[in-house]
Amino acid sequence: MNTLTTSTPLSTYAVRLADDNVVLGQRLGEYISMAPELEEDLAIGNTALDHIGIARFLFTYAGELEGDGRSEDDFAMFRPERAYTNALLVEQPNTDFAHILVRQFFFDAYQVPLWERLMASTDSRLAGIAAKGLKEATYHLRRSSTWVVRLGDGTPESHARTQAAIDGLWRYTVELCSTDNVETTLAEHGIAPMATDLASDWARTVDTVFEEATLTRCADDFQTSGGRIGMHTEYLGHLLAEMQWMQRSYPGLTW
Repeated sequence: MNTLTTSTPLSTYAVRLADDNVVLGQRLGEYISMAPELEEDLAIGNTALDHIGIARFLFTYAGELEGDGRSEDDFAMFRPERAYTNALLVEQPNTDFAHILVRQFFFDAYQVPLWERLMASTDSRLAGIAAKGLKEATYHLRRSSTWVVRLGDGTPESHARTQAAIDGLWRYTVELCSTDNVETTLAEHGIAPMATDLASDWARTVDTVFEEATLTRCADDFQTSGGRIGMHTEYLGHLLAEMQWMQRSYPGLTW
């Protein structure tokens, strides 16, 4: 067992899913009070809480599977940057409103088919978490896709900003639907889907929304990855420093 794995493939996988959600939840939380309208400010805050809530379920389950006493706070607040296994997409900074919505849309288009397949998992606990996650992700996708269409097919400026967000974030999308040995092992036992099996659903959702929004895929096919193996962009370290400072400054602090 190293910093990137836990005692079982299932707990490693649960931590990976949790990392995606807790990092994105933190990113969204940073934007609260800066949205262009009050309703969106509330929606972003609620979306952040949804992601963090799912992360808590997954971290707790991973700790139980490990059996060494690690809690959700141990996973979230006391692991260093290189031990995090989130996709690079979710750690990208809040550049502007268009970037936030495009980042959310790309992730939502991945999470909906992920939770749908995980609901059929042979692991009942994971299937139950997926059922809760699907309800939230379905709403998230409806909201983010509506905004992408609204911005893309809106004013010349909103269209340009949204296309710029797509072009800037596109390189981080390949990692969402990439499979490794952890998923292969779980898929053999019917516990989790292969991420590559989600690619067609993800692409279909993206292309359908882009067509309605008069937007296009990024012309540059360059893709980058590394988050799943702890190789992150420069942004994650700063995010974790802000998120973890209180727990690291006062270990064992209770409310």
